Amino acid sequence: MKISVANIVVFLFLTLFAQCQSQINMENKKHKYTNHLINETSPYLLQHAHNPVDWHAWNEETLEKAKRENKMLLISIGYAACHWCHVMEHESFEDVEVAELMNDNFICIKVDREERPDVDQVYMSAVQIIQGSGGWPLNCFALPDGRPVYGGTYFRKEQWKIVLKQVSGLFKERYDDLVSQAEQITEGIGDSDLSFLTEEDNPFEKRDAVTMIDNFSRGFDRVNGGRQGAPKFPMPNNYLFLLHYAAITGDKNAIEEVELTLGKMSEGGIYDQVGGGFARYSVDGQWHVPHFEKMLYDNAQLVSLYSEAYRMTKKREYKQVVEETLEFVKRELTSPEGAFSSSLDADSEGEEGKFYVWTKAEIGEAAGENSELILDYFGIDKEALYEDDKNVLIKAKSIKKLSKKYDKTVDEVEKIIKETKKNLLKKREMRIRPALDDKTLASWNALMIKGYADAFIAFGEAEYREAALKNALFIKNKMQMPGGGLFHIYKNGKATIPGFLEDYGLVSEAYIAMYEITFDEMWLTEAKRLADYAIAHFYDKDSGLFYFTSDESNSLITRKMEITDNVIPSSNSVIANSLFLLGDIFENRSYLDIAEKMLSKVSEKLVKYPSSFSNWGILLLRQVYPFYSVVIYGDKAYSLSDKFNNHYLPNTILLASDTKSDLPLFRERYVENKTLVYVCTNKGCKMPVNTVEDALGQME
Repeated sequence: MKISVANIVVFLFLTLFAQCQSQINMENKKHKYTNHLINETSPYLLQHAHNPVDWHAWNEETLEKAKRENKMLLISIGYAACHWCHVMEHESFEDVEVAELMNDNFICIKVDREERPDVDQVYMSAVQIIQGSGGWPLNCFALPDGRPVYGGTYFRKEQWKIVLKQVSGLFKERYDDLVSQAEQITEGIGDSDLSFLTEEDNPFEKRDAVTMIDNFSRGFDRVNGGRQGAPKFPMPNNYLFLLHYAAITGDKNAIEEVELTLGKMSEGGIYDQVGGGFARYSVDGQWHVPHFEKMLYDNAQLVSLYSEAYRMTKKREYKQVVEETLEFVKRELTSPEGAFSSSLDADSEGEEGKFYVWTKAEIGEAAGENSELILDYFGIDKEALYEDDKNVLIKAKSIKKLSKKYDKTVDEVEKIIKETKKNLLKKREMRIRPALDDKTLASWNALMIKGYADAFIAFGEAEYREAALKNALFIKNKMQMPGGGLFHIYKNGKATIPGFLEDYGLVSEAYIAMYEITFDEMWLTEAKRLADYAIAHFYDKDSGLFYFTSDESNSLITRKMEITDNVIPSSNSVIANSLFLLGDIFENRSYLDIAEKMLSKVSEKLVKYPSSFSNWGILLLRQVYPFYSVVIYGDKAYSLSDKFNNHYLPNTILLASDTKSDLPLFRERYVENKTLVYVCTNKGCKMPVNTVEDALGQME
């Protein structure tokens, strides 16, 4: 009897499938409970797959189930690195009595906010309306149709049980009151976006940028840098705006605020003094004690910020921060495919920060005969003391002071510190590591592409360009939808969930950055294609802004707009900046008009609340100060572009080609056997010159 190859393949597939299913079943038998989340890929959802709570994922099937059974939704939102999410899980969601209350009265949905930022936005807005503030874990109760009625953040176990009983009781006994409340909250969710918009299309002027800077300075911490008070978040885009303003105008106060903040952050415990990289925020006002999770988006943006700050100031400590942070990203967040993971947990062995803290004895052992110097450097049991005998390492003493105190050269002290940090890193690798959230998000990966690109421009390390290129190609080849759009997530070899505006804006911005470090025009074409897709599927002509979700998304009670800049710039400010750059490069008036109208819509709030509109502020600088497109055309174009990058010119985009190009700014400008530089601004180009110095002279 003949057995075909096809039959063999089918047999092998069925055998392997049966083996895999058997392994899954055996794994599940180890646990008393297994719920619907066992079929998900999100590490955060899988953390809850063996809770006694009958968790479901957010999908059409779950939403239909709630309507069919006429049961309220309990929507619980968090993320893998969230410490208080873990606390509430342990206290309440692992408790059988609590789970019974939840299962009997609600369809319980667990949401990874990084996987579904659209769902998070809607219910975060609801909780902010109800409570006046929000955060994670986010727990929101909704009618079977998804309209929210009540919610909050972290609840203690006994408090949570009371809330569960009260809400379920209201649903049974006062349903009409809940419907009325749901209608009001839902209306408020939609109106909350519009409250940021200016009615009239306002013109903007240089004095608007000056007012932004003045208002920002009023809330600045002149001792520790950053915003006054605690907790302290890095907010990289705030300082990128200040840096751009300082470079354009020469404002000394703005650059002093940037340098103070960058210095204090890199000296504090929020920065991992042993392994590089930044934690999400510090709980105190001195950048000392971090909330220990490490997020890709923070580190990506901070690499960009420190790289740009280095270009302006040439401070070697900024270079060290970039090098160490990128080494951390390479070592702990990068997959063999060149994709970047999302985060590292705050906890290990059930304890927040355990992986990162040190005792005096541990530091002394790693330092050996130089222990006194190293204990001094890190401020052990003094400035660095965290709790009990544990220390969060900081830079307590400068290398110059240590050099003088211990009668050693600066080079000798630096070598001792470097060797000790290497020893500490080896020791730390032996500890139980925090959990890794290894899902790949298009938007956050795009931020990391931009970080690597900015680092390459600042330092010229080929490795940085290669990492950026590998990831950009990964997104292009693995996360592109058949219809030309983007997927939001890649996990376990599969891209899923249609992209959000943040994906289109940030990936478009990253592709423009890829052009700037490769001068491969394919990246500009790709950036333009994504911008066109966003305009077709996300743009709202009535408001002049973009929705966060596409017109093909229909599972939410409303479409929201993300307008204010936060730890990540808002998706609207990002797409507006990308459209401005693409409009300039492609001489596309409609792109420029959209960007200008978008900026006018936030013009009032932008001036009053600069820390929440700093990425919009960068667009403002591009509108009210000269913005230059520098075109370098000819055989030596790329060597001249390298020289140009030695100068920090944030209100400039550099285009270069050594062969004929069809980009509008290159047309009819090619001269055989010559390399010419054209400085273009305000719809016109100045006379071509031969040197970088002459081009810079035309930009004064």
